[in-house]
Amino acid sequence: MSVLEQLEPKSVMSFFEQMCAIPHGSRNTKAISDWCVAFAKERGLEYHQDEANNVIIIKEATPGYESAEPVILQGHLDMVCEKAAGCEKDMNREGLDLAVDGDYVYAKGTTLGGDDGIAVAMAMAVLDADDLPHPRVEAVFTTDEEIGLLGAAVLDVSPLKGRKMLNLDSEAEGIFTVSCAGGNTSACALPVSREHFDGTALTIRVEGLTGGHSGAEIHKGRANANMTLGRVLQVAAKHSALRIQSVAGGLKDNAIPVASKACVVAADAAAVKAAAAEMETALKNEFRVTDPQLAVVVEDGCTDVVPMDAASTEKVICMLTCMPNGVQAMSAEIEGLVQTSLNLGILTTAEQEVRAGFCVRSSVDSQKEMLKARLETLIGILGGSVTFAGDYTGWQYQENSPLRDLMVEVYREQYGCEPKVEAIHAGLECGLFAGKMPGLDCVSIGPDLLEIHTPREKMSISSVQRIWRFVTEVLKRSK
Repeated sequence: MSVLEQLEPKSVMSFFEQMCAIPHGSRNTKAISDWCVAFAKERGLEYHQDEANNVIIIKEATPGYESAEPVILQGHLDMVCEKAAGCEKDMNREGLDLAVDGDYVYAKGTTLGGDDGIAVAMAMAVLDADDLPHPRVEAVFTTDEEIGLLGAAVLDVSPLKGRKMLNLDSEAEGIFTVSCAGGNTSACALPVSREHFDGTALTIRVEGLTGGHSGAEIHKGRANANMTLGRVLQVAAKHSALRIQSVAGGLKDNAIPVASKACVVAADAAAVKAAAAEMETALKNEFRVTDPQLAVVVEDGCTDVVPMDAASTEKVICMLTCMPNGVQAMSAEIEGLVQTSLNLGILTTAEQEVRAGFCVRSSVDSQKEMLKARLETLIGILGGSVTFAGDYTGWQYQENSPLRDLMVEVYREQYGCEPKVEAIHAGLECGLFAGKMPGLDCVSIGPDLLEIHTPREKMSISSVQRIWRFVTEVLKRSK
């Protein structure tokens, strides 16, 4: 039985629920891409699908709009797959368990994928409708946005005639996003050596953190589990000789990690436990507002892996305490806007190396390059290296925007107030499209989505209804 069938707008909610039944995490988008193609085939619509699983679906103008400029509706097919502790769902193979609580839709135990499934659902509803007046609509569904805008980077835009684009990948109703940061993913690799060490095997965990989006919420001062683990290890190493076996934390470079753990062998297990308890008290005080559930847990036992030697252990601890992380600069032009930041989102250990994956962001390209250089310099001193991927430029504000002017006009009429026009410190695909399509006029909007990229994500039903009414009216007036 459908969970959302009683909710309005029915078409939007139906397509959203269908999408949620198909696993569509980043790098797992073939099935959802084929679903889009099947949708287009069933309706006789022009479509284009590429090897990256990007899909373009085109619906010609309704009568009376044949001479109007085409409008692009754009969103991404992939979602961030995060699970609550204890959730056993295989998000690579299983659909989401949707539920409704008052005004909100959420997924039980996992992220919802409203970012950016609701964009796809709205575009599908426009393409499916036979009673909505509109110019030629070009729906663009990209892939792997959440791991570096990878689909948009390789998309062939030649089928697109439009130069007006509504990007539906924002998470706060009433905000028109008109500029965003550029960025990249930076993967630091630190070689390690191993040797036998006598002591007690322990597992040290930092857990219970709030987490969140590494762009939109980086300014909130929330603890990063990987960096926090480094601090705990540094203090523990001062109280007892120890060797690291492994460190691991986080699942996505663009999500602030909520948990991280280390397996160690300690000469004095009691001293390590005491040091961890002291650090827990200090950290709870530091992050009492942002991360009230923070905990540092030490348990006996871990893996049987040969631990790293003293030099490698020292280097790993150095990396986890000295690498830059969090907000690096605020904008001097736009009050409250983070200009430059990075997030250590993924920490893993292999037999011969420890890898730290960062999401780097900046609206100033020279500062983005500066952070790349800092990472290379620091990890180089430790004997490691950095590789960069998914580099993309920022999206600059345009003073002259007829699309924005129309949207502001419609917003005033429907809401009785002014929208907030702003720049954000997060990667949007608009910048890549602007680079590929000179003269592109673009605005990003969306309904209220709370705590995206976490298992607490939820989507406002009433907000979806208002945004749907807004989008259809903008299309109606795009004549």
